[in-house]
Amino acid sequence: MAARVKQGSVGQYDPDSAAKHRAKQTVINLVLALVATLGIVLVTVLIVPRDDSNRIKPVDYIAAAASAEEASNLNIAAPAALPQGWWANQAKWSSAAADGVKVWKVGFVGPKNQYVGVTQAFDVNPTWVALQLSGFEKYEYSFGTQEKWSFYQPGKNTDADPYLWVLEKDGMFISLKSTALPIELEEFAQLIEQEIAE
Repeated sequence: MAARVKQGSVGQYDPDSAAKHRAKQTVINLVLALVATLGIVLVTVLIVPRDDSNRIKPVDYIAAAASAEEASNLNIAAPAALPQGWWANQAKWSSAAADGVKVWKVGFVGPKNQYVGVTQAFDVNPTWVALQLSGFEKYEYSFGTQEKWSFYQPGKNTDADPYLWVLEKDGMFISLKSTALPIELEEFAQLIEQEIAE
């Protein structure tokens, strides 16, 4: 006569216990994989060299201005002596615009990453000027200067640099768009005045 196995005896297989064990092991494996991945990422970040230098290289705006002057026979404003720590990051001459306005643009970056963008345009017309001033509102400001500058700030819902200073003279339009402080803009305005007086 065969012996009967009692339920709940030692050798009995429990499917619930095996499922719990597998679930617990899966979570442990997932955590271990996550820790290993984070460790690899951390080591990679620490050992890979990084170039912290400025990726925007200085531009020889003096040479670009000389080339533009030679091609156009116009007096291009490109101050040779900049304030301490400033350098040019762009310089562009455009003589073939559809609107007939010839434009010189040069951008300067300061030691605290402030920016002054100079635009000098020749033979401007009222429509072109209105487009440049669109979205800006005049404000009162004064400093010791020989020329008559106008001062603008962005109007409501206008995403632009905080300052726009404009000088219009003899069919020429010069603007300084800037994130710099007004006292720094004064320096650039005076440099530009010296350039156009020559």
